[in-house]
Amino acid sequence: MTKAIVIHETGGPEVLKWEDIEVGDPGQGQVRLRHTAVGLNFIDIYQRSGLYPLPHFPFILGTEGAGVVEDVGPGVAQLKKGDRVTYAGGQIGAYCEERLMDANALVPLPDNIDEKVAAAAMLKGITAHMLLFRSYAVQKGDTILVHAAAGGVGQILCQWANHLGATVIGTVGSDEKATIAKAHGCHHTINYSTENFVERVKDITGGAGVPVVYDSVGKDTFMPSLDCLSRFGVLVNFGNASGPAPDIAPLTLMSKGSLFLNRPTLMHYVEDADVRQAAAKALFDVIAGGHVKIEIGQTYPLSETAQAHIDLNARKTTGSTVLIP
Repeated sequence: MTKAIVIHETGGPEVLKWEDIEVGDPGQGQVRLRHTAVGLNFIDIYQRSGLYPLPHFPFILGTEGAGVVEDVGPGVAQLKKGDRVTYAGGQIGAYCEERLMDANALVPLPDNIDEKVAAAAMLKGITAHMLLFRSYAVQKGDTILVHAAAGGVGQILCQWANHLGATVIGTVGSDEKATIAKAHGCHHTINYSTENFVERVKDITGGAGVPVVYDSVGKDTFMPSLDCLSRFGVLVNFGNASGPAPDIAPLTLMSKGSLFLNRPTLMHYVEDADVRQAAAKALFDVIAGGHVKIEIGQTYPLSETAQAHIDLNARKTTGSTVLIP
C-alpha cells in the first residue's frame, strides 16, 4: 500500500483526504514512479472546486512531479530502474507517493537539475514556454505586461522574457511582492492595490500600450487589461485566480484596437511529445544557464496538501510550492 491525497467530490480544501491506495505493477509501456517532489498549481484548485470538471470520482489531483523510476513494464526501452524523471500536464494524479505512468509522458532529468526544482518548475516553466513562444512570440525590444508577477509562473515568465530582451512590466498585490518581482526580471512593478495599472502602463509606454498582456488573474484584471494593449495587441488569459473572466463581445475587441484574445491550456500544448520534450529542454537550459532561477517559496508535507491549497488560494504564497511525499 502507498498513500495519496484523494477526493471523492468537488468542494473546498476539506475534500482532500489522505488515504491508502493500491498501485500495482507497471503494464505495457508503463513505469512505476516513486515521487520525491510534487508541484502545486492553481489548476489543482480549479479542479478540486469543480470549476474545471473532473471525469470521475474518486480522483487524485496533481499535474506535475518528479522522482525515481522504481520498476519498468514490458516495452519500455528509454527508461530503467533508478532513473530520475519529471513530468507536467497530461496524466493527472501526482498527489501520491507512488504511481504508474506511461513512460513516454516522462522527461529524463539532467544531472544538474534538482528534483524539487523540477517539480516546482515543470508545469510553470513549460507554461511560460507556451506563453512566450506560442501564444505571443516575444521579441527583443518588446514591452510586455505580466499580471501576478511574483507568483510561480510570473517569476519564470518575467525572467525568461527578460532573457529574450523584453522590457517587463509586472503587477503585484503588495510592496513585498514588488520587491520579489523586481528580483525576478521585472523592470517596472505596479502595486494594483494602490495604483491604477492601466494608467501606469500608459505612463511607462508613453501612451502606446503593450503588444501583449499575460493574465492569470482573470475577473479582476481582464477588462482593464484590454485597455493596456496597443493596436492589434494580444490578451493572453491563462488563469482565473480572482474568478473566471467575463464574457466579451467580439465587437469590443474591434473597438479597443483590433485586439486578439487567446485562451491557451497547457494540456493541448504538451499532447505532442516532441513539443513537450523541446519545451522541457529549453526550460532546463535557461535554468542551468542561470537565466531563470526557480524560487521555492514554501514546502508542505504531501499529507498537508489541504493547507497548501488554502494558502495558495489566499495568495499567501510566493514563488513555487512543493509538496514532499
